[in-house]
Amino acid sequence: MTLNIRKLCVGAESVDSLRDWQTMRLKQMGSIGHVTRMWPRRVEEVLNGGSLYWIIKGIMRVRQEITGFEEWPSEDPEEKPKCRIVLAPDLILTEPWPHRPFQGWRYLVPDEAPPDLGARSDNDDMPPELVAELRAIGAW
Repeated sequence: MTLNIRKLCVGAESVDSLRDWQTMRLKQMGSIGHVTRMWPRRVEEVLNGGSLYWIIKGIMRVRQEITGFEEWPSEDPEEKPKCRIVLAPDLILTEPWPHRPFQGWRYLVPDEAPPDLGARSDNDDMPPELVAELRAIGAW
């Protein structure tokens, strides 16, 4: 079974600002990733085609395929190494789904993940914030 991860994208104002930041990091480091304190226990399932779904400003809006996990040294030598989630460079827009804040990251099963944008054509000209609000109140 494929398993995804959802994560708040702290500091990003939009998908474009996430793209700009990741483009800069790709030039600096040669790869894109996100460092987190906790290691997933279900690595095999995540690496079986899983993605990281970014929540920007309370709306799940974009995903990136997860290509691996690697140790990332902690700033404190007494702490165990952190986990770097290695991501594919392509940002794949999803249908905007509202999401409450939480700390860290959470698993996301495929049945609960938003479909990629373009899978449905009835929201192409609506702003993502409006689609998310309509979904949140049950009108979508």
